Amino acid sequence: MGTVLAVVSQKGGVGKTTTAINLACALARRGRKTLLVDVDPQGSVRHGIGLAENSETAGLADVLAGHRELQDVVLPTPLPWLRVLLAGSVSDSAEHETYQAQIAESPKLGELFDRARSRGYVVVVDTPPGLGAVTRRVLAASQHVIVPLQSEPLALQTTTQILRAIKNATDANPSLVFEGILLTMIEEGNAVSQRVASYVREQLPPELVFEMAVPRTMASIDAFAAGQPVVLRSPDDLAAQAYVKLAELLDPKLA
Repeated sequence: MGTVLAVVSQKGGVGKTTTAINLACALARRGRKTLLVDVDPQGSVRHGIGLAENSETAGLADVLAGHRELQDVVLPTPLPWLRVLLAGSVSDSAEHETYQAQIAESPKLGELFDRARSRGYVVVVDTPPGLGAVTRRVLAASQHVIVPLQSEPLALQTTTQILRAIKNATDANPSLVFEGILLTMIEEGNAVSQRVASYVREQLPPELVFEMAVPRTMASIDAFAAGQPVVLRSPDDLAAQAYVKLAELLDPKLA
């Protein structure tokens, strides 16, 4: 039986999509059957995983609307154990309300996850920024959740909010396990960034914050711009190594 791991954040621009993509790739490289699902209507997974030029733009939104069948829109990747389900045509539209309502109200998302789990997949879900109806619906159907948190002053304000939301989600879904906060975009030589990271670790119990952290590196920035996961493009990069370590830590928990 597979499992669903949601990647959520209080705000955008914290490395959420980058984390989802690279974690999925790192798990797949370890031989885990992995399905990366983009439920964020912005559709950034399409660009970060290198499928932006692919003529196939259909995905989750089109399945929910009944226009396409799931087996027709799950895409292969260069990694044999990794498949991707993009957000779909909603990412090319300025109107997201119908899509959000379909996810929040339809049982199809949960049925999709159950189908993938029954086939032994680890489903890594990139959620929209914030803790709206779509993210709450994903959490209700997930077994694991991680929270990327950018090492910036605003993180001190958002940490309490995200932890409270995760607590509410685990209360509503007893099978959901909060695996921890992943500090991201830590800048070497930046005193503020380093100070925020230290403060978060001091204020929270050790079991709530992953030991590894993801530094901001030029290789990771270049990889996303090139449409390639940094774990594949620059495996020796420190950011890539952090994601590999995260996959190693989570792998036995996702069995």
